[in-house]
Amino acid sequence: MAEKAADSAAHMLRIDSAIAAEQDVVWTRSERRRWLLTMTLGTCVLYASRLTVPLVMPAMAAEQKWSKTESGVVLASFFWGYTLTQFISGYMSDRYGGERVILIAALMWSLATLAIPPIVRCYSHPLSWSLIALRVVHGASQGFHFPSLSSLSSKRLSEHDRGPFFSIATCGSAFGAILAGTAGSFLLTYFGWPEVFRLIGLCGIAWVIYLRYTIKASLNQRSFTLLPQPKAILKEELRSAELPIDEWHIIIASPAFWAAAVAHFCQNNCFYIMFSWSPMYFHERFPAAKDWVFNIVPWIFLVPATFLGRELSDKLLLRGFTTTETRKIVEGVCLSLQALGLLILPFMTSFWLAVACSTCIIASSGFHNNAVMVNPQDLAPNLAGSVFGIMNTIGALPGFVGVYFAGYILDVSNSWEHVFVITALINIAGCIFYTIYGSGERVV
Repeated sequence: MAEKAADSAAHMLRIDSAIAAEQDVVWTRSERRRWLLTMTLGTCVLYASRLTVPLVMPAMAAEQKWSKTESGVVLASFFWGYTLTQFISGYMSDRYGGERVILIAALMWSLATLAIPPIVRCYSHPLSWSLIALRVVHGASQGFHFPSLSSLSSKRLSEHDRGPFFSIATCGSAFGAILAGTAGSFLLTYFGWPEVFRLIGLCGIAWVIYLRYTIKASLNQRSFTLLPQPKAILKEELRSAELPIDEWHIIIASPAFWAAAVAHFCQNNCFYIMFSWSPMYFHERFPAAKDWVFNIVPWIFLVPATFLGRELSDKLLLRGFTTTETRKIVEGVCLSLQALGLLILPFMTSFWLAVACSTCIIASSGFHNNAVMVNPQDLAPNLAGSVFGIMNTIGALPGFVGVYFAGYILDVSNSWEHVFVITALINIAGCIFYTIYGSGERVV
């Protein structure tokens, strides 16, 4: 028995040593491709899950007899949880590994997606706190994804590969919207809104299984040896993921960090309002229009826009522009185009022109994915997950503040013009602030 216990302890020690050693291993080319596919698929399903409630909100609100303010609460409650987990997710990913954090979180948001229909049908007429609580859990679990992805890419990729990997992986958001828009619109029309949640939830479970396979394949691809003092090594690895107090002060006091956070806040405010309310806008302004058109077309162009932003960044750097100048130009393109589209959209009387404006607004986020979204890797490459988590906490605030107040404004004034013009002005303010204070230089 003693020998078996000793063998078991030695085996666990080798596993701990392997995990500790794995923390700073740079992916091989084949691993990089495998992980890029895995994380792009994951972001796809994540966004499809996130889009389910906005997609079915007109039908769900009509069935449950919710006002726009109540609909706004349901939409915004996702971001209450999403905001809470941003920092802790970055810290946990830097310390324990982004792969494990993403895996557990994905299982949670997949199950939450599957649970929404029975909760709505059983407890939400009138609106009850049970649905709000589930939406908070849904958002909290999804809040782990992008900080963990940022941490993962900063630890496992060279500086040259981090930006392309992260921006391509975030393209999955567009594919997720297309998945929800096509399959979701079909199921919504012919089978009812609960089937949308069941399909996307099952897709999430399938991706969890695939992610588990990818993690196992990466571990099996490498051979590890037992080091003389594994506990000391593991302790040192964990300590290296912690952020000293003086470095906290440097980051928090840095104008570059706050410029990135403000720009992220402003862009997210625009993105979340369009993400949450555009289906309702098109249903009200153009009731005869086909759902799949405005649920799919704007998101299709997000993918080429992301690659266009990547190409623009590369060309600027090759022509001698600094990283700081490149980030400012690309982010300026994003915020300016979104502001222009927002100012025009509420005055469109043609359905197709309104779709074109919506496409411009949403697709412009592809430039943001190549600027502020990769900024934490510029400012603090060794602590990108933690810094991204803080930045994304600030960036998630408009998810519940902006989305809720958009519903309140619509209830009070019934004016889409007020919603979109105010959002455009916030974008312009963010563009000016980032242009003045933004930076792509390392801070810590």
